[in-house]
Amino acid sequence: MIKEQVQKLDAIVAQGAIVDAVKEFFAEDAKTSDYGGSGTNGKSEMVSKMEGFAGAIANVNGITHHHSIVDGNVSASEFTFDFDMKDGSKIYWHEIIRRVWNSEGKVVEEGYFNAE
Repeated sequence: MIKEQVQKLDAIVAQGAIVDAVKEFFAEDAKTSDYGGSGTNGKSEMVSKMEGFAGAIANVNGITHHHSIVDGNVSASEFTFDFDMKDGSKIYWHEIIRRVWNSEGKVVEEGYFNAE
């Protein structure tokens, strides 16, 4: 079941529907952390963060899903994100997204790791 959930979630992320992905696949008590040291506690906090982030994107130059691996209830997905932001800055992230899944097929933990 986890493998199918990972495939579905990664497909939604690859289309740029990041807010929808969080709404559909995150457990209510999900926690996130990134390599910058910040994070979120709970699904609603992550939805708010992603709505703000998505709203700041001026142009999506590309989202590339490279690979995903699943081992038990843990998955790792490799992506490259290339965005032009409304403030004139550019974001180019090559990252690994590590997720821990619960028995209902929802993400309870998501961490981001720089793959540059």
